[in-house]
Amino acid sequence: MTSHRSNFIQRITERGYMHQCTDLEALDALSADGVVTAYIGFDCTAPSLHAGSLVSIMLLRLFQQCGHKPIVLMGGGTTKVGDPSGKDESRQLLDDAAIAANMDGIKDVFSKFLTFGDGPTDAVMVNNDDWLKDLQYIPFLRDYGRHFSINRMLGFDSVKLRLEREHNLSFLEFNYMILQAYDFLELSRRSDCVLQMGGSDQWGNIVNGVDLARRMDQRELFGLTTPLLTTSSGAKMGKSAAGAVWLNADMLSPYDYWQYWRNTEDADVGRFFRLFTELPLDEIAKLEALEGADLNEAKKRLASEITTLCHGQAAATEAAETARRTFEEGGSGDALPRLDIPKSDLQSGIPAYELFKRAGLADSNGAARKLIKGGGGRLNDVALTDETRTITSADVNEDGVIKLSAGKKRHALVVPA
Repeated sequence: MTSHRSNFIQRITERGYMHQCTDLEALDALSADGVVTAYIGFDCTAPSLHAGSLVSIMLLRLFQQCGHKPIVLMGGGTTKVGDPSGKDESRQLLDDAAIAANMDGIKDVFSKFLTFGDGPTDAVMVNNDDWLKDLQYIPFLRDYGRHFSINRMLGFDSVKLRLEREHNLSFLEFNYMILQAYDFLELSRRSDCVLQMGGSDQWGNIVNGVDLARRMDQRELFGLTTPLLTTSSGAKMGKSAAGAVWLNADMLSPYDYWQYWRNTEDADVGRFFRLFTELPLDEIAKLEALEGADLNEAKKRLASEITTLCHGQAAATEAAETARRTFEEGGSGDALPRLDIPKSDLQSGIPAYELFKRAGLADSNGAARKLIKGGGGRLNDVALTDETRTITSADVNEDGVIKLSAGKKRHALVVPA
């Protein structure tokens, strides 16, 4: 493997974060000679980030560990527009109150991965609404818009794919890349930020910012992207059969988070260890070479390492123990997802398919019916044969709960309230 001057470039190359860079040799030299400031932007489209953002978060963490200064840019302004990158349709527009609420939910997760403060390598968090909200349209077009080539913008993948598929791309969304480029210029002026990082779908937006700084300030900035991350079977990261794999514990329990990583496909174990944990590379090489039951133990280690970073050691340990009790001893497990149901509802009874859906074990009543018909639904560890079977208070087990299972690995507890 090629040796690089800077610890940062060397480590991200070894661990699989590197995809594209505007000038890798120059960035490597700059990173080796002193403290570099870099940012990644996160729009506020939901109350929590999900596992699809974890590569970017871990990249900022590694960047800081290598002696550099990370900026977390909250997209309070750009969320009002919507990023078309990697999407087939327009994002639902949110009002200011929803964006502010989402931002509050997102902020906390970063403190688990980064050290914030006033020091030279301490992370800072900023909101691009601070400078975007006061822009005046005509002066902005005159001063900045003239530096963007429509011909070139039409060639970027984020635009080209939408047009090739004949999906609508609004003028509002088309402006997103101009605003992102302006963010980079603004951060370079305000915070001496010289590097923007992000996923591979952000390449065009990042390059626009590099070009804008060169044209307006005659300054060299850098862009670096990570590979588009999918599982070996082609599934998008951050999604599961039950929905998004949220990073906030109030939207997805630490147990479900642990279980998502425990279910990693065999071919992804080594890659996920390199990206989402801080284990040494030689130890990872040994773990990914395991087979059979030993590889399953490696997946438990992977789940616990990743859950520890996001939710803490205690939550990871509890999740692992709950899984052990559930799968090896047939117990209920206190950390399993819980659904409180009024006792009166259970007395009158609830169809099995409806209860599975309400417990989050299926996305819809139809999916729940299909699950049970296919033999994948269990009630108190006994297979269900009828999706319309009424579940009542008589099904409460000796632990005082009703245990529902979807397949062998997903469980929930229904608790009479």
